Amino acid sequence: MSPALVSPARVGLDIGGTKIHGIAIGPDGAVLAEERAATTPGAEGVVKSAATVVASLRDALDDGEISSIGVGIPGIVDTRAGTVKHAVNLGLDGDAFPLAELLGARAGAVVTLENDTNAATLGAHAVEDVDDLVYLSLGTGLAAGLYLNGALRRGFHGAAGEVGHLPVDPEGPVCGCGQRGCLELVASGAALAAAWPTAAGHPAAALFAAATAGDPAAVTVRDRFADGVAAAVRALALAVDPERVVIGGGVATVGEPLREAIAAALVRQTEASPFLASLELASRLRVVSAAPVAAIGAALITPTKD
Repeated sequence: MSPALVSPARVGLDIGGTKIHGIAIGPDGAVLAEERAATTPGAEGVVKSAATVVASLRDALDDGEISSIGVGIPGIVDTRAGTVKHAVNLGLDGDAFPLAELLGARAGAVVTLENDTNAATLGAHAVEDVDDLVYLSLGTGLAAGLYLNGALRRGFHGAAGEVGHLPVDPEGPVCGCGQRGCLELVASGAALAAAWPTAAGHPAAALFAAATAGDPAAVTVRDRFADGVAAAVRALALAVDPERVVIGGGVATVGEPLREAIAAALVRQTEASPFLASLELASRLRVVSAAPVAAIGAALITPTKD
């Protein structure tokens, strides 16, 4: 009897400023192996760190076969050229860096790049199993990925979903983008950490725990943060009217209390508008706090064909 054929695994890498999270998935989408490692910044460091994670995943597989490597990475990504630029937190802040070519040569497989939020959006689509959704990432910044009518929407300049840079306060502080009073200065992981600093642990977890315990100051900060996220949800819903809004990113580790706070903010914000209330925005919310959607989405990236 001949041995059963085993399909090669697909690898997904979620490359962040501090760590790389890698997974290998089989043809059925099941996670076969998982690995995390610290990110070494700089051109050589990022390539070497990523290649090390791929090697560890390959060693963990029964046959060591990998069909493709998908990479989700912050910055401006040219998916066809396989380059990334303006990934400042990775030390890749110069010209377009040919990460796909260099990592592919080091890892021995075809590499395809995607913006990290878009990769996570693909993962959210896989986990939620709906063909019309917005993925709202509450990380260091605030950004959204759009998966509409069964396809990822990147935008003409790759800027679709940059809802964090909607100015909401003309008298507010200057954002890193150069505008004043942007939404991510209120509704992002960095904004939350600045409003509720902690000596140890995750600021979001500390804030929500304190608010649940009845700390009035924590309740105020939590509700202001939730109002900002709800404003982003409203803007996205009015722009593209998705079936589902999936909340992810570092703040999403809070889980259900985060969803409840955003839902309550949406209800408050729509009370005076029968039109907005009829859209039932709160009922569309989901929070992904456990599934590694960014790495899953990276593994599902389809290699670009010219």
